[in-house]
Amino acid sequence: MLDINLFRTNPDLIKENIRKKFQDEKLVMVDEVVEMDKEFRAAKSRCDELRGQRKSISKQIGAFMAQGKKEEAEAAKKQVTDMADELEKLDARAEELTQEIRKRQLVIPNIIDESVPIGKDDSENVEIEKIGEPVVPDFEIPYHVEIMESFNGVDFDSARKTSGSGFYYLCGDIARLQSAILSYARDFMINKGFNYYIPPFMIRGNVVSGVMSFKEMEEMMYKIEGEDLYLIGTSEHSMIGKFIDTILDEDELPKALTSYSPCFRKEVGAHGIEERGVYRIHQFEKQEMVVVCKPEDSKDWFTKLYNNTVEFFRTLDIPVRTLECCSGDLADLKVKSIDVEAWSPRQKKYFEVGSCSNLGDAQARRLGIRIRNKEKGNYFAHTLNNTVVAPPRMLIAFLENNLQADGSIVIPEALRPYMGGNTKLKKCNK
Repeated sequence: MLDINLFRTNPDLIKENIRKKFQDEKLVMVDEVVEMDKEFRAAKSRCDELRGQRKSISKQIGAFMAQGKKEEAEAAKKQVTDMADELEKLDARAEELTQEIRKRQLVIPNIIDESVPIGKDDSENVEIEKIGEPVVPDFEIPYHVEIMESFNGVDFDSARKTSGSGFYYLCGDIARLQSAILSYARDFMINKGFNYYIPPFMIRGNVVSGVMSFKEMEEMMYKIEGEDLYLIGTSEHSMIGKFIDTILDEDELPKALTSYSPCFRKEVGAHGIEERGVYRIHQFEKQEMVVVCKPEDSKDWFTKLYNNTVEFFRTLDIPVRTLECCSGDLADLKVKSIDVEAWSPRQKKYFEVGSCSNLGDAQARRLGIRIRNKEKGNYFAHTLNNTVVAPPRMLIAFLENNLQADGSIVIPEALRPYMGGNTKLKKCNK
């Protein structure tokens, strides 16, 4: 949500940013906010004027009564009554304008960083770097579901009976492998100096509207019927929400947090064959990074965060690349975003396994997360988030990149302590 002062001082900057994001239908909202803000300020100014006059006239009433000037006192009372009626109407209009302005502020996109490439959609995202050698082995890589089934590691049929499509049971070594990856991710981030959390898995509506756009909310979130609660789509929601309406001391910052949670998503829309199986499902687990920091530190933290994910994947022998998201592919709250993609030997291409985002002060402004400064006055924090790892999507990359010709899976050294010291997973005999 943009500062109202920016609408007052530089509406053209906001409009240019909207054009860069190819959302021209929102241009009219800028002018609407500017005009409504003028009316709001005029109403508040008139209210202040009326309150001052009413106070002065109220004092006169007592003097008139003491002097026996009954007619003058009654006339003054009539003035006070008329002023009260006008004040009531102006206050109601000011509140109405406040709500209408905020409604538009919530859908007008954040100002993107000047380094963000301009493009309409993800097809125009820009590759930054490839890390690790992408290998295509001289044997066929099966579809990831077939690999899991060779270990008796996944059961879709039972899940369809209990929960419907988009769910599954993980079993045996594959279930253990997923838990091991998450445990390793937890310790990896703790060793990076991040504070570990397991947050609430449900949040209230005011937190949802604080951390994401309405469009994202409609496409992602499951609402608990009859309650003001939503299932989280990522632990970022709970972790940023943790700071709602707080004022942080500068010497407390940065807050570098890592959190585990299950995640629940509607995943609205049809998807291709490669997104079946366990790629795009309604329930999964994730290890997340969240940072709350001073504005001048957020660019450095952004680089640190996505490099943490790159390093994590490389310790598991998975080649990755980083992509700069173009303007049209950025969610409205984001200032800048980089996707981390893992190599798929089967598809002979990279696919997304995580996303790192700098949201500037957008979430902090919505949620009231401020930093205390006695000399300059309190100001809004910057917030960032990034995926450490999100199995089972990451599990696809892990299985494909560590699959051997005999159908076994090599366990990289970093993961072996979490897998009972095993160096390989062997196929089950059917």
